Amino acid sequence: MRLFAAVLPPEGVVSELGSVVDELRRLPGAEGLRWTGRPGWHFTLAFYGEVDEDVVPALSERLARAAHRSAPFDLSLRGGGHFGGRALWAGASGDVAALRLLADRAEAAARKARVPMGDHRRYRPHLTVARSGSDADFAAYVTALDAFAGREWTVGELCLVRSDLPRSGVPGEQPRYETVARWPLGAGA
Repeated sequence: MRLFAAVLPPEGVVSELGSVVDELRRLPGAEGLRWTGRPGWHFTLAFYGEVDEDVVPALSERLARAAHRSAPFDLSLRGGGHFGGRALWAGASGDVAALRLLADRAEAAARKARVPMGDHRRYRPHLTVARSGSDADFAAYVTALDAFAGREWTVGELCLVRSDLPRSGVPGEQPRYETVARWPLGAGA
């Protein structure tokens, strides 16, 4: 199964960002982008790719420990940016250092559970809102996101999420995400 560790923003935070994204979708050229669905908005902490089902219990045990060692922290959505001309994202503010630490722990949990992770890269917190199949000019979108500052919330859990990629070939079909496990942060932090 295709898995990743994530922080999921609460519904009120998603709604705030949704209002801004609705405005972005009215900008020239927006129809050429693939906009991610609100139910799928998340901060990926560590992407695991295809994980054999027999490895999931060990991974889950390690993620539970990572959550236990991480204290709850405050976060908000703020601003945005892009990765080349391929992905437009909303950024984070608040205790970004705690978010990075949780991402490092989620990656370490996978390595200890023998999930191949590739090379380690410094975590850059982002929530993807749109993608492009070719190089897009995201300047107007980033400018509009620069003014966005969402409400603060307390991150209180680490989630393991399964993603199922679209297979129908229907344009605009979104991946489906299912939270398969949740662990509260804290108690051993």
